[in-house]
Amino acid sequence: MTTSPATTTFDQIATTYIAMWNASDPQERHTLVAELCAEDVRYTDPLVDVTGRDALAATIGAVQDQFPGFSFTLLGAVDAHHDQARFGWELGPAGIPAPVAGFDVVTTDADGKVTRVLGFLDRLPS
Repeated sequence: MTTSPATTTFDQIATTYIAMWNASDPQERHTLVAELCAEDVRYTDPLVDVTGRDALAATIGAVQDQFPGFSFTLLGAVDAHHDQARFGWELGPAGIPAPVAGFDVVTTDADGKVTRVLGFLDRLPS
C-alpha cells in the first residue's frame, strides 16, 4: 500500500498535535496551537467544548495541571481521508501502563489548518 500525500500530512498533523498537548511551556504551546490550528478551531470532548486558539491552549494547560508528570503518546497509525483523520493516544507517566486513553478526530481547512477536534475518551482512571 502506498502512502498518499494527504496521509503524510495527517501523520505530521497528528505528531504536531501530540507535541502541542505535551508542550509544558505556555509560549511553546501557544506557538504550536497557532501553527497547527485555525483561529476559530473548535475542540470538543466529553468534558469540555471550547472555540479559539487561546481557549484550546488554556484547555491543554488545564489537562496538564490535572495530570502532572503525564505525557501523551500517539497510538497506532493515523487513519485519514479527504479533510479528516482519526488517531489514538494514551496519557500517562513514563514506564507504566497509561491510565487514560482515547482517540481524536480532526478536520482541516484548505490550508491544512485544524478546524475541528472531536475527542473521545476510552479509558479514564477510576
